[in-house]
Amino acid sequence: MSTTDILPPEPSAARRYLNMLWADKFAVCAVIFLLVVLVMAVIGPSWMNDLAQKQNLRGRNAPPFDLSRGWVWFLGADALGRPLLARIIVATQNTMMVAAGAVFFSALIGSGLGLVAGYASKRTGEVIMRLADVIMSFPSLLLAVIVLYVLGPSVGNLIIVLAITRIPVYLRTTRAEVLEIRERMFVQAARVMGAPARRIILRHILPVVLPTLMTIATLDFAFVMLAESSLSFLGIGIQPPRSPGG
Repeated sequence: MSTTDILPPEPSAARRYLNMLWADKFAVCAVIFLLVVLVMAVIGPSWMNDLAQKQNLRGRNAPPFDLSRGWVWFLGADALGRPLLARIIVATQNTMMVAAGAVFFSALIGSGLGLVAGYASKRTGEVIMRLADVIMSFPSLLLAVIVLYVLGPSVGNLIIVLAITRIPVYLRTTRAEVLEIRERMFVQAARVMGAPARRIILRHILPVVLPTLMTIATLDFAFVMLAESSLSFLGIGIQPPRSPGG
């Protein structure tokens, strides 16, 4: 009888991740909540758009937790009698689209520049870092207000502005990681064996940096959503009819 007949088969990677997730009940609740939010973002506008836009002056400023009108009135109504819960569900899609676009482009550009700044020559790295310092010298919210006031509020402009303001976060983090990783033995061995710089960066350095960037992007997603909400509060965020405001 061989050893393979005695030992049980090793679970797959997906099975191991599910077991780790199930062991943390708080994480399970968080995943369920995120899935509900994603589903609402996908089907919300086609499901509740009419209800979120229709005015009902008899129900204006309705108090929250009043289910006599239906569950959609759980959070109450605004000054025009529109249910707040329905308006939040409808607005979820645009908010998540802006946040996802801004985080994706800022992470892509920032990490790319950070890889170059950390692995290239010292002079190239200094030039790229001065670019990050210029962006960071302006308060991110103030820069967004100025640019959106000049270009006009729209979904595309929001993504561009918020992405630009978050580039230094990924750039500086990636550069710091690369400066440490490029001195490790496996990178030195790849360099001695004649591997080109592009291959070393993409095949040896980037996989090590990627988990850190994913963690930052996860936290940055919530920050960008708050920034977009602040701009909408100032009246330069997503405009009607793209938003349920107005």
